Amino acid sequence: MVGGSIVTPARRAFPFRTLAWIAVIPFLLWAAARVGGLEQGSITTQLMTATPYAAAGSVVPLLLALASRNRAACAVALVTTAALGFSVLPRALGTADATAGRPLRVLTLNLLFGEAEAAPVVELVRRLNPDVLSTQELTPDAVERLDAAGLKDVMPYRVLEAEYGPGGSGLYAKYPLTQVWDQAPPIGNNMPLAVLALPGGKPVQLMAVHPVPPLGPQVRDWNAALRALPAASGDVVRVLAGDFNASLDHAAMRELLGRGYKDAADEVGQGLVPTWPANKRIPPVITIDHVLVDSRAGVREVSVHTMPGTDHRAVFAGLTVP
Repeated sequence: MVGGSIVTPARRAFPFRTLAWIAVIPFLLWAAARVGGLEQGSITTQLMTATPYAAAGSVVPLLLALASRNRAACAVALVTTAALGFSVLPRALGTADATAGRPLRVLTLNLLFGEAEAAPVVELVRRLNPDVLSTQELTPDAVERLDAAGLKDVMPYRVLEAEYGPGGSGLYAKYPLTQVWDQAPPIGNNMPLAVLALPGGKPVQLMAVHPVPPLGPQVRDWNAALRALPAASGDVVRVLAGDFNASLDHAAMRELLGRGYKDAADEVGQGLVPTWPANKRIPPVITIDHVLVDSRAGVREVSVHTMPGTDHRAVFAGLTVP
């Protein structure tokens, strides 16, 4: 056009600054919920088990914030990544010190409605030589199959509360067991507590732990069961072993630890090894099976074992007790 000019519209810059905030905010909320113990209801409680993955993923919005040159977003993203990282990474490092005392070897396994294959379970018991086996979802049929496979020969003492469905639990031992009736939580699944006559000193208390999962309205019973678990006691060394349906990222679990316990796997740098779901198309992704020990006890080793017929992995802990 004569006497005119061609005007090219300016290109809009890609909104990196806005995108940085959009990426950072969900991780910020997650970190606030984890650090503050703010999870409420079933959905957020279940999501909290994925905190280790959120910690790893929080690096992405941090890099995006750095690329956007948004200083405020960078600062918030850095604090978020640090908060999640410090919540998770110690579980992979371990803090256990060598502790003298009597050895106590504990094995725990959820049998999945009693469907775990009995022979491999007994083979694992023979190989690891635990003093105590804590079982969850123990059915009367499973009791018979385990004994037929030889468990009665290697662990003749037991306190069993078997029943059909997920509610049964039981303790098997190499040494005499005496059931304690007044401290087991009255909520949800059976959780027998017993005194083990461990040679070389005072008896030790053990509990087979299995609160209901925090699904839907059951989250109230899950919280109540964890609160009802007995605290550590100065009079007796106590060990809680089982399927807690909880990870160390749940406020209820951390509150329980604050009552005088430590997580055996966490102590030796195995705290991020997942235990559920096993034997599925997807690999185990969350850690909900634990051995919690009196803070006065030592932890020498922890190992996790996949067993056929069940969706939980067995957790073995080699301990030392006063």
